[in-house]
Amino acid sequence: MNSLFKAFRYAFAGMHQFFKYDRNGNIHLWITVLVTAAGFYFSISLTEWCIILLCVAMVIGMEMMNHALEKLCDAVDSQPHPLIKIAKDVAASAVLWCVIIAVIIGLMLFLPKICKIIL
Repeated sequence: MNSLFKAFRYAFAGMHQFFKYDRNGNIHLWITVLVTAAGFYFSISLTEWCIILLCVAMVIGMEMMNHALEKLCDAVDSQPHPLIKIAKDVAASAVLWCVIIAVIIGLMLFLPKICKIIL
């Protein structure tokens, strides 16, 4: 049981490190706060909440993996290397892909509600 608590402690330490020091992680966190506020404001359904939470988990989880890979690559070789550049670029593009899909889903969920208020 002690190792389980240690594992959780390490995971929370990683989360703290990520949100405190990673610029993009901080941006994603603030966007999550805004999207959550919008969800409460528009009283979205349980299904919509599940979709939003999955998008948040997908984007932030992928950004965390990207951050971890970048730190590992920097530790392995601090000099520019073409394979490390490819690894970093592909990891960053994975985050971008998730963000694009999450934005499309967010627009699909929130745009009709926003238009209803405006019109």
